[in-house]
Amino acid sequence: MLSEETITAIADELVQAGETRTPVPRLTARYPEMTVEDSYRVQNLWRERSEAAGRVLVGRKIGLTSRAMQMATGITEPDYGIIFDDMVYDSGAKLKWEDFTGARVEMELAFKLKKDIEGPRANIFDVLDATEYVIPALEILDARVEMEGRTIVDTISDNAAMGAMVIGGNPVKPESIDLRWVSGILFKNQTVEETGVAAGVLNHPAAGVYWLANKIAPHGDKLKAGEIILAGSFTRPMWVNAGDTVFADYGPLGTVTCHFE
Repeated sequence: MLSEETITAIADELVQAGETRTPVPRLTARYPEMTVEDSYRVQNLWRERSEAAGRVLVGRKIGLTSRAMQMATGITEPDYGIIFDDMVYDSGAKLKWEDFTGARVEMELAFKLKKDIEGPRANIFDVLDATEYVIPALEILDARVEMEGRTIVDTISDNAAMGAMVIGGNPVKPESIDLRWVSGILFKNQTVEETGVAAGVLNHPAAGVYWLANKIAPHGDKLKAGEIILAGSFTRPMWVNAGDTVFADYGPLGTVTCHFE
């Protein structure tokens, strides 16, 4: 495990990278001994500093849950990150492209919780019972660590590349629809770029949610009522540039859109 001094130095680098929009050199190239546990230590320190600065935790994101995302990144296990209040936007939002580094967009489902979910033995039924509603979402990926050659350790340290999320469409009760068959079409400037089905996320989008509850349980943490959980993308990440308009069609669940200025 890395020393506390090194963990602090890495967290400082990532904070600065977020401010300057200049990714830091790949962590695993500089610290080949760095472990997954080390990377979550970095993420937790960043979380503590953010909360001390007044940011409010409103949820979690789960990443790399689908084969599409694992093939796109070369990373074969899920990860997770933190969602703060200033990362959440409503459909139709105008976002500044320059606020992100290497901005990419994904289609996901978000679970709004009405009950806590606590591991280590949480299952899909616990998730469905604890969910108030499911809503379409877009995740906007950020990159505070250089992308070439990244491993799971690099992405976790980078808060699982979480930049922002846009929510919209029609909220649905989890029992009112077969969530596995929710499908989506992702447009950029009126051109279809990606399509997908929510079953691509671990065969059921709720599976990522209970995976997360079980993953954080050994650290004395749990998913809490009121949080919103991004369950993971069922499309590959789509690159965007300034001037691009993104439109996601979830069929009966409605649409989500945003524009990058």
